Amino acid sequence: MTAVGTGERCAPAWGGGFGRLWSAAVLSSFGDALRRAALPLLAASLTDRPLLIASVTACGHLPWIVFGLFGGAVADRVDQRRAMWTVDAVRALLVAGFAAAVALGHASIALLIALAFTLTALETLFDNAATALLPALVGPEALGSANARLMTGQRVAGGLLGAPAVPLLLGAGTAAPFAADAATFLLAAALVASLRTGAPGREPRPAGSTLRQEIVGGLRALWRDGALRNLCAATALCNIGVGALVATLVVLITGPLHGGTGGYAAATTAYTVGSLAGAAVNGRLVTRLGRTRAVLLAGTVQTGALVVMGTVRSLPALVAAMAVFGVMGMVWNVNTTTLMQQRTPAGMVGRVAAAFRTLAVAGAPLGALLGGAAATAWGAGTPPLLAAAFFVLSVTALIPAGKPDVSVGVHQDSAATARRAG
Repeated sequence: MTAVGTGERCAPAWGGGFGRLWSAAVLSSFGDALRRAALPLLAASLTDRPLLIASVTACGHLPWIVFGLFGGAVADRVDQRRAMWTVDAVRALLVAGFAAAVALGHASIALLIALAFTLTALETLFDNAATALLPALVGPEALGSANARLMTGQRVAGGLLGAPAVPLLLGAGTAAPFAADAATFLLAAALVASLRTGAPGREPRPAGSTLRQEIVGGLRALWRDGALRNLCAATALCNIGVGALVATLVVLITGPLHGGTGGYAAATTAYTVGSLAGAAVNGRLVTRLGRTRAVLLAGTVQTGALVVMGTVRSLPALVAAMAVFGVMGMVWNVNTTTLMQQRTPAGMVGRVAAAFRTLAVAGAPLGALLGGAAATAWGAGTPPLLAAAFFVLSVTALIPAGKPDVSVGVHQDSAATARRAG
C-alpha cells in the first residue's frame, strides 16, 4: 500500500486493501444508520415512557463493558480479516430474523433490547479487529488521513444517506429498515472476505500466556501512556453525556419541539453534515494545534452546543447546534483513534483499543439511563444540559494532556511494513 503526500496531509492510496475496507465500512454504516434511527422510533411507538426508550440505547452500549476487553485480546490473536467477515455474516442473520419478527407483529421493548445487546457484543470483536487491521493496510504516516476518510465515508453513508432514508423506508413497512440493514451486513462481509493481507506481525506469545494476562497487558500499556490515559478518561466522561443526549433526543424533538420523524432526521443529518466539515478542517487544526489540543478545542465547543440544545426551545436552533456538535465530534474521534494507533506497539493495537473503548464507552449506558431519568423528572430539555456538565468535566480532565502537546511515537517494524496490502 502506498501513500500520497507528506505530513498530516499524507493520504492512503485507494487501490487494494484500503479501498475495499473503506467500501465495506461505508456500506455497513449505511445499514447501521437505518437500524439505529429506526430502533428509537420503533421503541417510541411501543411505549411513551422515556426511561424504557432510553433502556434500548443503554443496552446497546452495555456489552462493551462486559465483553470489550475480551474482544480486543481475541482480535490480537486471530486472523482479523476472517473475524470481521464472520461477525458481519452472523449479524446479517440476526437482523434478518429481527426484521421478520417486526413484520409479523412480534416487536417488543424486550426484543429491541436483546437485539441491541447482541449486536454490540459482536461489535466488540469486529471493531477491535478493524482498528488493528488498518495499520496493516496503510503506512503509519497515512493513519490520520485514513481514519479521517473512513469516518467521513461512514458519516456520509450513515447520516446523509441512511438516516434520512428511514422515513421513506418506514413507508414500505416497519420492518424495511431492518431488512435493508441485514443486506448491507452480507455485502460488507463479502468485501472484507476479499481482502488479501499477509500474516500479522506479532511478537510470539510467551508459553502459557492466557487471555487474562494479555488483557492485563493491554490495560497496562494504556495506563503507562499518560496522553492516552487522559484522553481515555476525558472520552469516558464525554460518553456519559452523549449517552444522555442520544437516548432522549427523539423524545425532545418529537415532544416539546414538535418536530416529528422529519425533525429527528433533520437533526441527525445536521450532525452528519457537521462531521464532514470536521473531517475537512481537522488536518489544519492538527497542524496548528497538535492532536491533543485539537481534541481539547473540540470538547470545549461541543459543551457550548449542548447548552444551546438544552436552553433554546427551537428546532432550527437544535439542528444548528447538532451541526456544530458534529464538526467537533469528528475532530475528537479522528485524533483519539489515530493517537491510539500510533502510540501503541505493534501486535497490541487490538488490546489497547479494547481497553480504551471499554473504559471510554462504560459511561454511555449510565448516561442513557441518567438522561431517561432526567427527562422523566424535569423534562425533555434537561438531558442536553446534563450532557454539557459532563463535557465540562471531560475538558477539565483533558487539560493536562494538552500542555504541551505530546510527541507521537510511531511504532512500526519490518513485519508491519511487509504486510501492507497493495
